[in-house]
Amino acid sequence: MNRWVFLLLTVVSLGLSTSAEAADRWKDLSPAEQYEYGERQLRRGYADRALQVFNHLRNFHRDDPVSLRAELAVADVYFRQREFEQARLAYEDFARLHPRSEQMDYVVYRTGLSIYKRSPKTAQRDQTPTWQAINTWTGFDTRFPDSEHREEVTVLLQRSRDRIAAKELSIARFYQREGKWLAVRRRAETVLQTQPESNHVPEALMLAGIAYWEFGRIDEAQETRERLATAFPDSTELGRLDRRLAKKPGRPPEEEIFVRPYRLPSGAGGGPGM
Repeated sequence: MNRWVFLLLTVVSLGLSTSAEAADRWKDLSPAEQYEYGERQLRRGYADRALQVFNHLRNFHRDDPVSLRAELAVADVYFRQREFEQARLAYEDFARLHPRSEQMDYVVYRTGLSIYKRSPKTAQRDQTPTWQAINTWTGFDTRFPDSEHREEVTVLLQRSRDRIAAKELSIARFYQREGKWLAVRRRAETVLQTQPESNHVPEALMLAGIAYWEFGRIDEAQETRERLATAFPDSTELGRLDRRLAKKPGRPPEEEIFVRPYRLPSGAGGGPGM
């Protein structure tokens, strides 16, 4: 019985060894053939095998031009597998190592997209990834005016800016309900200063105007109203602001007088020894 078990294990072991050797035969191919093999594996859905091939090309055939394509393919495989953080790192490594690559527009586009894919769609959540995507794509049209990705980047930038503005204004509306007008003004002005191309600018102007009015800063409220009327004459926000300005303005909050604490030095004062 033990003899048959031994023979069976030997046959299985030889079979596995032969299978492993066959699986690694692609390493005997030329770099160009290896790359084509990796692409075939990816088309068939074997992403892990494709990643193995592309990494091998990148690490062991650096002097061959195909290794450059393999480096970018590694990032693309991660992106395809929705491993967006790994994809971002791979694209950034490519950009750092090959800053003059003819495919730099694609690399910058995909770097920002890898970050954007990780950003929350709900405006109230942490939008740090959205900011990072904006920073990555800002100036894309200037750097790559002929890029085929230019229009998509423009659309994604607009969505990102709108998402940032929406978050700021959701906080502003919360403070409006609480009657904290200084906070409302600051949030609205942040949108106007940092996201002037956002579709939420009319609401930001309206909230800033209301906040000024509530502070009794009538001139600034009227100036803000004129900005809104000039840029967005048909907006619903203009009507809402006008209805608020038709009411009695608020009064400026009383500023608390700050008195710096003063402490006598040790031994001074009217104690013993004076």
